[in-house]
Amino acid sequence: MKKYLKYLGYILRHKWYVGLECFKRGLIWRGIMHDMSKLLPSEFIPYANYFYGDGNDISRGRDETGYYKPAEVGDEEFVFAWLLHQKRNRHHWHWWILPEDEGGVKILEIREPYFTEMVCDWIGAGKAQGYFSPKDNPLEGTRKWWKKNNHKMQLNSKTRDKMEELLRAK
Repeated sequence: MKKYLKYLGYILRHKWYVGLECFKRGLIWRGIMHDMSKLLPSEFIPYANYFYGDGNDISRGRDETGYYKPAEVGDEEFVFAWLLHQKRNRHHWHWWILPEDEGGVKILEIREPYFTEMVCDWIGAGKAQGYFSPKDNPLEGTRKWWKKNNHKMQLNSKTRDKMEELLRAK
C-alpha cells in the first residue's frame, strides 16, 4: 500500500507543477487534464510497482537530467503501461510517430496545444523530481535537458525547429 501512496503523491506533485506551467500559458484545460491516464489501473499499478516497489523511488533508472529509457528497463508490465501512457497522451512526442506498413515511420509535427503541454510536462517533471528548483527560470533546466537529450527523440523538423526557437528566445 505504501508504494501506491508514494506514487500517488508523486503524480499529484507532477500534475501541480505541470498545471502551474500550463496555466501561465493559458492552457487551463490541458493543465487540469494532464496525465489523468496515470490514475488508470493499467498505468498506475505498473508505474507504482516499478518506481516505488522494493524500496525504489521516482529516480530509478534515470540519469542526472532525469532521462530514462522506459522501453529498456526490463519490466514488461511497466513497458506496456508506458506504451499505453504515451499513446493516450498527445503531449508525448511518441504519440506523433506513425508506423508505416512497409516498416518505416512517418514523423508528424506536434500541434498546439500539445507542443506547449509537452514543454510544461518537461518543466513540471524536472521540478517534481528535484532536478531543478521550482524557483528557477522554468526553461533553464529544460534547456539543459534538451541539449543533452534531444538527439534521442524522433521529432518532425518543424517541431524540432520550434523547440530550438523557444529555448533560444527565453
